[in-house]
Amino acid sequence: MLKKSQVLLIVACLPLFAGCGSVPVTGRKQLNLVSNSEVLSLGLQQYGDFIKSASISTDNANAALVQKVGRNIANAVETYLESNGYADQLKDYAWEFNLVKSADINAFCMPGGKIVVYEGILPYTQNETGLAVVLGHEVAHAVAKHANERMSNQMMTQYGSAAIETALGGASAKVQQAAAVAIGLGAQYGILLPYSRKQELEADQLGLVFMAMAGYDPGAASAFWQRMAQNGSGIPEFMSTHPSDETRIKQIQKDLSEALKYYKGGTGKTGSARTSDKWSF
Repeated sequence: MLKKSQVLLIVACLPLFAGCGSVPVTGRKQLNLVSNSEVLSLGLQQYGDFIKSASISTDNANAALVQKVGRNIANAVETYLESNGYADQLKDYAWEFNLVKSADINAFCMPGGKIVVYEGILPYTQNETGLAVVLGHEVAHAVAKHANERMSNQMMTQYGSAAIETALGGASAKVQQAAAVAIGLGAQYGILLPYSRKQELEADQLGLVFMAMAGYDPGAASAFWQRMAQNGSGIPEFMSTHPSDETRIKQIQKDLSEALKYYKGGTGKTGSARTSDKWSF
């Protein structure tokens, strides 16, 4: 059996052998233990299963608007990435934007650019710019490869849990049981949920930039989240995968000045990345 010091050394060294990457625009370093092809394959399978069982919206006008806004943002982001040396970031991506018939106030993104918007969120988006807030956020999840990072964090947590359990192998059953509970709670509230909240805030930040690149006013984001706050879950932030509406609004207000540099040919690098009208959360 490995000694506790040996186990902890192995766990500490794991990140050294892991793949690393950085998020475009924010430059944040991220852990990557899984290949992009593996994540895309899993995501495509799950997305296909969802679409088969979902009720696609018959609201043709809003469905067309979702596709138009989504394509505008995706095209602007692709132009930015290509012109700034990140062309390989979206390799094998195939953007899809679908509106589904559901009263749920939600939208989600699967790896590879598969994005779904629920009809229930449309009363909160209200217009094309509000919809751009949601779709900018979801496109950001795809571009930042948050699914890859989340899977990698879960793998690291499992490695750490297994190592600690090995180190406690000679302890009594009660000690091992207590340790298992503590490890589970520690991983959930101390690692996985904070990482999820960090990703959501990063997607908000990137979403502001991406909608600005596409010619949508990022200043509309605060008003959208204020409308969303009317349907707060009531779950304490530390127990949630998402930051509170109050936290999001405050951070969005801080990030707005940077996003405005990309709006309507501002001082950012992508003044030429604004999409034209030809392209039809």
